[in-house]
Amino acid sequence: MMSESQIRVLLVDDHAIVRKGVRALLATERGIQVVGEAGDGLEAIAQAKALCPDVILMDLIMPQMDGIEATRQITAQQPGTRILVLTSFAADDKVFPAIKAGALGYLLKDSGPQELVQSIHRVYRGEPALESSIALKVLYELSHPPQKPPTPDPLTERELDVLRLVAEGRSNKEIAERLVITEMTVRTHVSNILGKLHLASRTQAALYALREGIASLDNVPTNEDR
Repeated sequence: MMSESQIRVLLVDDHAIVRKGVRALLATERGIQVVGEAGDGLEAIAQAKALCPDVILMDLIMPQMDGIEATRQITAQQPGTRILVLTSFAADDKVFPAIKAGALGYLLKDSGPQELVQSIHRVYRGEPALESSIALKVLYELSHPPQKPPTPDPLTERELDVLRLVAEGRSNKEIAERLVITEMTVRTHVSNILGKLHLASRTQAALYALREGIASLDNVPTNEDR
C-alpha cells in the first residue's frame, strides 16, 4: 500500500450520477485519488484486480452481481484492499451479510462529506468505520441471542435451503428465483424458520445459520451466479 498521503480509491455504483458526485467531492481531498469506477459487481472485481486500489467504495444493490458478493470475492482475492460500503440501505439483511463478506466500513449515502472522507481514512488504516446507527444495530444483534432454544421440530430441507440464502443476504425475490418458487412461499418458509428457531429477524436467522455451520459465506455463490 502507498502512504496515507495518497489513498487510491475505486468507486462502485450502478448510478453514474452518484459516481460523478462522489468523484467531485473526493477531488477536493489532497490525500485521496479516485483511480477508477465500476457500475456493477462484476466490473468491480475486474477493476479491483487491474487497479489494486487501497479502498473501494461499494454500493450494494447493482445489476450483474450485487455488492455483497463482489465484496466477498474481492476480499478473498485481495485481502489488502479495504472495502467501505456506501449505500442507501440500512436493513438487517444487507448490513450483516456485507460485514460478514468482509466490508470494513458501512456508511449511508445521506452521511455528510466529511464523514465519508474520515471513513475512507479509517478503513485505509484497517480500522472499522460504521455509521452510528449501523454500529448499534450490529452490537444489538450480537448481544441479544435468542432467549429460547430452537424447537425440537427440525427444519425441512427446503427451509434449510431458504435459510442458507437468507444468510447470504438474498431478498425474497432472489430466493424465489433461485429455488423456482413464489415469493409468497419464500415468506412462508422464512416465517416457519423464525418460528421454529424462536428468532425475531432475518439477521438473527443469518447469525444462527453461520454459528451452526448451516451456511458459510466463504462457500457461496455457486458458478451459476457468476
